[in-house]
Amino acid sequence: MGRGNPKVTGVLPIGLENATKVMSYTTNAGKEYVCVMQVHCDVDEKTLAEVVKKFEGEIYQRPPVRSSVKRRLRIRRVKAIDLMEVKGRLALLRIESEPGTYMRKICHDAGILLGCGAHMRELRRTRSGIFTEKGLVTLQEVSEALYLWRNCKDESELKRILLPMEFALCGMPKIIVDDMAVNAIAYGAQVMAPGVVAYQKFNKGDLVGVITLKGEGVAIGVAEVSSEELENMEKGEVTRLKRVLIPRDVYPKAWK
Repeated sequence: MGRGNPKVTGVLPIGLENATKVMSYTTNAGKEYVCVMQVHCDVDEKTLAEVVKKFEGEIYQRPPVRSSVKRRLRIRRVKAIDLMEVKGRLALLRIESEPGTYMRKICHDAGILLGCGAHMRELRRTRSGIFTEKGLVTLQEVSEALYLWRNCKDESELKRILLPMEFALCGMPKIIVDDMAVNAIAYGAQVMAPGVVAYQKFNKGDLVGVITLKGEGVAIGVAEVSSEELENMEKGEVTRLKRVLIPRDVYPKAWK
């Protein structure tokens, strides 16, 4: 296995049709990886653990040469990095970070601090937003389910592996709106206090999911007020919409 060709596996959430609208918000919730780093010299476990811990918190990172983004210096936050196991020159790391953090760059930079170099051998994404390896579906299973549907008119496997779009909203607080407010939001109206039926706790500026009484996804927005302020509101805007999810005219119009 060459240094420029690491094995990469793990969780990759994919949205279909209307669900593509929520994917960027879902994956921005953070990621977790298990990474195999190969060090280019012999080093004791204590020294290795001390070096990798230096990458916890806010770090400066320039994307590697082979990347899909512009190579400019940027700040990324590593929430946690742990040395789980060492075998010879191979080290197993668990890393929890915000999106856009390059694990192979962490391995490379750790090698610089060690003074002898290092590179990433393998990488597995164990979590992306709220999605984990629990219930993971392989591409082979997707292919077989699609074959059964197309050729045998059997959609049971597709129903088993596909999740409703609303699952992607599980990682953010919810605001439930009245049925009469849904279509107005579908046409671009903001969520107004009189149309709110219930809500979870949230702060001003938080990303919130707007749903119907039945639990259907309506929109994603940024809270203009906190849930404490909303408790005493009789009128005014509650959110600033970022993305409308529900089609127009699914619910009846409440205006003339």
